[in-house]
Amino acid sequence: MRSMKKSKFTKQYSRLLEALKQARIDAGLTQAEVGKKFGGHASFVSKCESGERRIDVVELNYFCKLYGLTLIDFVERLALE
Repeated sequence: MRSMKKSKFTKQYSRLLEALKQARIDAGLTQAEVGKKFGGHASFVSKCESGERRIDVVELNYFCKLYGLTLIDFVERLALE
């Protein structure tokens, strides 16, 4: 039985992280601004965008709302890349 590589290290997950970062930049927000809205710090956002910290779908949805996107819009953008 072949073991699957953790998705954190796949090209698809890397694309998700890059799209998340680009959505923040397109929204004109800094990591510090987003971190405050999450009730934390810029380091939280940095860790999410770098893949050091995994995000779940609930957090992804919240990021999208902060960036003026629906989760569906974000996923559609990701699928087009």
